[in-house]
Amino acid sequence: MMKPALRIERLKGRAILDRLDDLARLRIAVFRDFPYLYDGGMEYETGYMRTYAESADAVLIAAFDGDKTVGASTAVPLKDASEECIKPFAAQGHDIGSIFYFGESVLLRPYRGRGVGLRFFEEREAAAKAHGGIEIATFCAVERPDDHPLRPKDYMPLDRFWEKRGYARHPELVAKFHWRDLTDGMDSEKSLVFWLKRV
Repeated sequence: MMKPALRIERLKGRAILDRLDDLARLRIAVFRDFPYLYDGGMEYETGYMRTYAESADAVLIAAFDGDKTVGASTAVPLKDASEECIKPFAAQGHDIGSIFYFGESVLLRPYRGRGVGLRFFEEREAAAKAHGGIEIATFCAVERPDDHPLRPKDYMPLDRFWEKRGYARHPELVAKFHWRDLTDGMDSEKSLVFWLKRV
């Protein structure tokens, strides 16, 4: 039997604030998996969400199964993103005002393989183009060594999917974030490389 289609909505303003707890729970659940291995909690998430609560131009793309939020993806002008995201672009002399930053895309495992990831990109790119003055869409992804002890044998990186969407990896642009891995007792620094696409 065919699974019912998920409902995808692009949210702004107050509608984002109403879904921030859902986004936090999704991030904690999905980012526990490799390669993020994120041992997250609501206290950290509350601080992280400030970016989307304070930016009038932030967007949240939400996937719903009925009334349940099962996936979410975020985007915001880079000028409104965290300092960790802005810093590598500023260091390379980029025009910060011409860049739209795509945050996380998180989707519960039972709902994957149904085209939601593609819709997340399409909706965020549409938001970037509608913003005005935007030339580049970007996101960053954590990089782990191939021999990482927690790397699943069947793990498939998303590089090919991103390349098909027109994004290119830029190793000269690296953000440094800190979080606690599932196997660690304290936060440690992680390197996230940016991917860029002209829009």
